[in-house]
Amino acid sequence: MSCALWWVRRDLRLVDNQALNSALELVGQVVPVFILDERLLASSYMSEKRLAFLWCGLRELDRNLRCLGSYLVVRRGDPQAELRKLLQECQAQAIFAELDHTPYASARDQRIAEQLPVTWVGSPAAKPPGSVLKGNGAPFTVFTPFSKAWKALPGPQPGQRFSQPQQVASPVGIPSDPIPTLPELPEGFSFLPGEAEAQRRLADFLHTPIEEIDFHLPPVYHYAASRNQLDIPGTSQLSPYLRFGMLSARQAIAGAMQAIQDAPHLEARQSAETWLNELIWREFYIHMLYHYPSVRRENFRLPHVRWENDQANFQAWCEGRTGYPVVDAAMRQLLHSGWMHNRARMIVASFLTKDLLIDWRWGERWFMQQLVDGDPAANNGGWQWTAGTGTDAAPYFRIFNPVSQGLKHDPQGRYIRRWLPELRRVPDEYLHEPWKMPPDLQKAAGWFIGVDYPAPLVDHSQARERALLAYKQDRN
Repeated sequence: MSCALWWVRRDLRLVDNQALNSALELVGQVVPVFILDERLLASSYMSEKRLAFLWCGLRELDRNLRCLGSYLVVRRGDPQAELRKLLQECQAQAIFAELDHTPYASARDQRIAEQLPVTWVGSPAAKPPGSVLKGNGAPFTVFTPFSKAWKALPGPQPGQRFSQPQQVASPVGIPSDPIPTLPELPEGFSFLPGEAEAQRRLADFLHTPIEEIDFHLPPVYHYAASRNQLDIPGTSQLSPYLRFGMLSARQAIAGAMQAIQDAPHLEARQSAETWLNELIWREFYIHMLYHYPSVRRENFRLPHVRWENDQANFQAWCEGRTGYPVVDAAMRQLLHSGWMHNRARMIVASFLTKDLLIDWRWGERWFMQQLVDGDPAANNGGWQWTAGTGTDAAPYFRIFNPVSQGLKHDPQGRYIRRWLPELRRVPDEYLHEPWKMPPDLQKAAGWFIGVDYPAPLVDHSQARERALLAYKQDRN
């Protein structure tokens, strides 16, 4: 075999790319190709920030390939038709690609494999769907037994090294469409696209102490305590890079295992284990979406919750105008940055589904339209977990109190004031409940509830009782 196509999909990297490595082992020349699939680009779930992040990631991948003697061939159209054309143009005998387990991708790939010579190698998951099953061959639907079975299987190991090819030989003269430039990333965007930034962030999280947490130990060893704090950088913030495969799940998991092995004391070890469990949650949701694709459209359980679906309330939630500061700060962060802290995601999802009784699917779609790390599996799993409708979900009666959540996870109000500058004149004691600020203090501050900041859409205690009743009726 003299030539093959490497079909780039959700693996925009050279380090630990199993599909690329397999192609290089078996052929003399490899043509890297990315196809702009019109159906995906036109999806109502598409995010402009995510698209811009992808375009920038493709440009970096192209630059990296050129350093190795190759380049990225970009085509636009139906993937099957474009791959068929490229096989002929390049006189290639095979296509190598990493699996993608979303319902659309699985159906598309099955059709293509029936017509074209595709070899599937690797997965966005370190242990792909079908590899972690019960003794009777059925998929797990509860996280804890899934996690135990996942850990019992062979996988990435501490100290495992992941390399990239030193050279990628490609035929010359294969024409390419330009990588799109629009939409663009907003100025000051928090996530630099590309593999180099993914590697830097992973290394920093595992090895570099930061002032906000500890001068001596890196963030992974404080993860259990700091991951829920909204006002400090206590998470890895690797999700956009895992989403597009700028970092492999295998490398992240091997890093977590190495951190567990090297932990200087029990508390540090437990923090690293907590991060590993979060990576396994990502794997769990990938498996769930693969085995139960209907979860994209339906409740996994509690199928008949009577949602109220008030459009005005939904719009206020989207725009960060609910009157609850921690909810509004999180929604403003999403609008501005295309990202949201995971604890904040749970808070705003609980508020939408429980306080406002709005269908989780409305929130899931809005997140996908905004998030730079929007991933169908993780986003769906997280929304159904918080709504209490999914596999291994939070109990239906778990309803986050937006005031106590703000007080606990942003005690000094730094997160709220960063994203809600209109609350800068509100004293600390009223920051999480500004509607309780006495009128004379509002007048003295020149700041008024209902004018400078909205009054609460709902009373949380009353909304909680309404939600409990709606969920109980579904259970009966």
